[in-house]
Amino acid sequence: MVQLVTNGIKISVKTRYNGTIQQGQNEYKTFSYYISIENETADTVQLLERFWEINDALNDKEYVEGEGVVGQKPIIAPNEYYTYKSNCFLLASTGSMKGRFKMINKNSNEYFEVIVPTFQLTTTPVLN
Repeated sequence: MVQLVTNGIKISVKTRYNGTIQQGQNEYKTFSYYISIENETADTVQLLERFWEINDALNDKEYVEGEGVVGQKPIIAPNEYYTYKSNCFLLASTGSMKGRFKMINKNSNEYFEVIVPTFQLTTTPVLN
């Protein structure tokens, strides 16, 4: 698990390899990632947007951005958390993701960003 605190918001990420799927002539490795967003501040916050950079071992890079996460814009009270699961498909057997969330402090109406640390996607456990 990787974790990072930015602006009082702790992001924790776990990943899991789910096997392969065939789409047309391509065989994709499928991964799930589980993200927990914990509000360690004294204010209520809301996640508005997400930005992802997805890299694989074949030097393919993809950028994804959009509103919320998994169709939601969660509001997170102080000392509360929100957890969700999503998926990623890669042609290579290893890769990584990193990103950021655009959030708003509901008390002050100020926007801020929270960094999602780089996390690895791999079909087999990697040591060091």
